[in-house]
Amino acid sequence: MKIAMVGSGYVGLVSGACFADFGHDVVCIDKDQSKIDRLREGVMPIYEPGLDALVASNVKAGRLSFTTDLAEGIKDASAIFIAVGTPSRRGDGHADLSYVYAVAREVGESLSNDAVVVTKSTVPVGTGDEVERILRESGTTHRVAVVSNPEFLREGAAIGDFKRPDRIVIGAEDDFGREVMREVYRPLFLNESPILFTSRRSSELIKYAANAFLATKITFINEMADLCEKVGGNVQDVARGIGLDGRIGGKFLHAGPGYGGSCFPKDTLALLKTAEDYESPVRIVEAVVKVNDLRKRAMGRKVVEALGGAEVARGKRAALLGLTFKPNTDDMRDSPAIAIAQTLADAGVSVAAYDPEGMELAKPLMPEVEMVADPYAAIEGADVIVIVTEWDAFRALDLGRVKALAKAPVLVDLRNVYKPEMMREAGFAYTSVGRH
Repeated sequence: MKIAMVGSGYVGLVSGACFADFGHDVVCIDKDQSKIDRLREGVMPIYEPGLDALVASNVKAGRLSFTTDLAEGIKDASAIFIAVGTPSRRGDGHADLSYVYAVAREVGESLSNDAVVVTKSTVPVGTGDEVERILRESGTTHRVAVVSNPEFLREGAAIGDFKRPDRIVIGAEDDFGREVMREVYRPLFLNESPILFTSRRSSELIKYAANAFLATKITFINEMADLCEKVGGNVQDVARGIGLDGRIGGKFLHAGPGYGGSCFPKDTLALLKTAEDYESPVRIVEAVVKVNDLRKRAMGRKVVEALGGAEVARGKRAALLGLTFKPNTDDMRDSPAIAIAQTLADAGVSVAAYDPEGMELAKPLMPEVEMVADPYAAIEGADVIVIVTEWDAFRALDLGRVKALAKAPVLVDLRNVYKPEMMREAGFAYTSVGRH
């Protein structure tokens, strides 16, 4: 089967490469000529473990190609995926659907055969109806079904998530759409990956509901961590104790500095706006968004307190280890590190930082931060060391070297990477999240 993937960003490129690896003939389409040129040269626009090798092997096999020509790219394609960005719109928080609708319009004008048009982008409820209207008004004479097929890819583990999914959600309104999508995902269906067929609107809402629920779990355990600090509990024990309950589960119960990235902040806001438009408020999600926003600055203040408080922090130096919102990605979108660095700068603290993959994208977002070549360069002369992102490179630091390089043996571990008793025995003034 020929598949066209319109949009060669994170979702489009990973999905396209994985579909090609299943044996489909895939064309990835993007208007950015320089991105397409780099992809043809084997240069990835994002960091995702294993993606470069997956792309290279399928290009070599002739199953994966790249173009800027949409009309040529979708020619003879049975399934045309829309995988362009839907960022939060400035001013009101709504998802910006202009790119989705522009693609739908161009597809309708260029279609040369019957096809299923699939919204892979994360879109609010009702977007598929508008895409269908745009295609109908484009004047195409070909049979077209519009289907919703949300992605559930975790950055840093996207290839595994695509090939071994918990579920595949397909929102279709007719048999044509359902049958084509069964063929698209037939390799996964043979591996017994569950396929859930729903209405198109239900499918669109599933994506937002899933991300809002996971954001809620993160925010809940973060608030429990704050309570643990007040009452003398250990948030890791609390998380384990509730996570062993099969009704709750242990995933996304890791206390830290708050969620970030390309999905949770954007999708929770978009869900709030949809609920507002339909006069059906989602108060829990409203609280989650507010608490998470406040938490990032609070983590900056936690570092200031470790320095001795605002009165003595000015003029001191902090080392930030990790900048991306999570490990194994270069994504800086809504990373807690941004708010933490700004809070420290506002308190008169100079900041040096190291991240294995995120520094190039971080530079324009954090102009007040000095980017250095390795973690020990950041630590040298620091009055406080802060673990912001739990990269493997920070899990086994040479503590003797750290103490020798730092101006003071003060470590704030916002990811609970180390054990408090071990750090205190090593001579550190150690602060973590939700533990004593």
